[in-house]
Amino acid sequence: MAAVMGDPGLSKLQFAPFSSALDVGFWHELTQKKLNEYRLDEAPKDIKGYYYNGDSAGLPARLTLEFSAFDMNAPTPARCCPAVGTLYNTNTLEAFKAADKKLLLEQAANEIWESIRSGAALDNPVLLNKFLLLTFAIQALERAYDDLCQTEGVPALPYFLIKYDETMVLVSLLKHYSDFFQGQRTKITIGVYDPCNLAQYPGWPLRNFLVLAAHRWSSSFQSVEVLCFRDRTLQGMRDVTHSIIFEVKLPEMAFSPDCPKAVGWEKNQKGGMGPRMVNLSECMDPKRLAESSVDLNLKLMCWRLVPTLDLDKVVSVKCLLLGAGTLGCNVARTLMGWGVRHITFVDNAKISYSNPVRQPLYEFEDCLEGGKPKALAAADRLQKIFPGVNARGFNMSIPMPGHPVNFSSVTLEQARRDVERLEQLVEGHDVVFLLMDTRESRWLPAVIAASKRKLVINAALGFDTFVVMRHGLKKPKLQGAGDLCPSRPVAPADLLGPSLFANIPGYKLGCYFCNDVVAPGDSTRDRTLDQQCTVSRPGLAMIAGALAVELMVSVLQHPEGGYAIASSSDDRMNEPPTSLGLVPHQIRGFLSRFDNVLPVSLAFDKCTACSSKIWDMSDDETV
Repeated sequence: MAAVMGDPGLSKLQFAPFSSALDVGFWHELTQKKLNEYRLDEAPKDIKGYYYNGDSAGLPARLTLEFSAFDMNAPTPARCCPAVGTLYNTNTLEAFKAADKKLLLEQAANEIWESIRSGAALDNPVLLNKFLLLTFAIQALERAYDDLCQTEGVPALPYFLIKYDETMVLVSLLKHYSDFFQGQRTKITIGVYDPCNLAQYPGWPLRNFLVLAAHRWSSSFQSVEVLCFRDRTLQGMRDVTHSIIFEVKLPEMAFSPDCPKAVGWEKNQKGGMGPRMVNLSECMDPKRLAESSVDLNLKLMCWRLVPTLDLDKVVSVKCLLLGAGTLGCNVARTLMGWGVRHITFVDNAKISYSNPVRQPLYEFEDCLEGGKPKALAAADRLQKIFPGVNARGFNMSIPMPGHPVNFSSVTLEQARRDVERLEQLVEGHDVVFLLMDTRESRWLPAVIAASKRKLVINAALGFDTFVVMRHGLKKPKLQGAGDLCPSRPVAPADLLGPSLFANIPGYKLGCYFCNDVVAPGDSTRDRTLDQQCTVSRPGLAMIAGALAVELMVSVLQHPEGGYAIASSSDDRMNEPPTSLGLVPHQIRGFLSRFDNVLPVSLAFDKCTACSSKIWDMSDDETV
């Protein structure tokens, strides 16, 4: 606000402006607020900072903003004075550049002027130390543009009254000035908590206070003696000798409701009146920076496109991937894209020279010396891609129908250990992905997952066809088992629809084996090489892997989860049941026609994997 001018024989009083000190924690908190709370909201937000009068010589007067700046009830650090401010955070760089800085400054100055005229600043002197912060933050903690304005402003008092003589010194609050200075007619002494270290100049907080003094007391006092109180600690000893004291002649201010002219925008690094760019990528923990950036795209979905998306359900889900081949690699990458933090691989194969071009988690070096175990290499690669993921790999076999294990006591015991470990892994995860090469290798995991009521997502490939499906999620035996049961019971009338397969609830859906007419057996016996290997069009696994993950996410977004009624092709024109759309039972794709269909099938009561007889035995005995 307006500077204080003296008579021609007196020197002009000048002030050292604040230098903004925005801590990295402030930018991190701003990013979290922007992503999770403010989103597209550009309304001004209240923030707070503080300044300190004990900095070492040579340091500028700093106005500090930390991570606690957004909590107006947070305590101010000891021996510091608070400063309240307003944050204007824009959504675009264009809006940041187009902001009317003059208008913002005038609005803040009017608020200070009103507190001076009304006397509110006497009761709460912090109102004199207000600031503006105009920002545009981009790329989640990497860069930010900011303009700071010091508009003309507890553990420490920003201003206080002083009365002294040869024997004593008395101190009081501003609001007691009438009684405290009763009888004095020429001069009063004011103390200011001064953050400046310059020997001849006071800091910025004095500026607005002199306007208050001239407005309130110029008719009673001709001058004001000012003590700029500075208190620093050197070698364990408090030192106040660098404080300065001087006298200011108060000009008579004509009573006017209009606010004086205001100044205060901080200069940038080049000394000009422009914005400053802060690059935080070098001072941030790269792992934390990666974690924030990974979630950025997901949280942006919630701003406008899918505001009801429950990301916590997706991020917190624990996924077990049985198979670390072409499907497993693509499923894992898509899971990471959705922010899933817990991924476990199971596979017993080693990486061969033909794998890296089709399986994106491996490279040529992984094939050397006989090849690394796929499960271990895949988990290691996920952690290199994103250190925040909890990825594990288990190099183990899954016992399969038609593949004998009773050749010796050693192989039989190993099979038992593999089954026990598989049961433990299924128990410890929320979603099981069946991504193996053969049909029979999916049977045992399907049985275990059905017995433990785990959501199963199955993906299988042909040459130019694929199937992605969710297995029916069986009801628990006891209907009082909490959220395992569907929240909306399905009556028989609900099953009457335009077709036999309309409105089928999740617990009545079939599994991968429900349409089999024979039990699974060894599908690789007496087969040529092209029949033993999964020979498919190269893009098919990426399509099926992505759809498998998207199906899981859609199921998780449905209020009934795995018990959700299956969507079919007939529902494509109807209102979708979730914010992400349909929740099908199966997705069958035909790449030769570039076409997908959404069939629904009922569970078979004599299924070799999910029928009641099978999973009842699984509940009572070890598989």
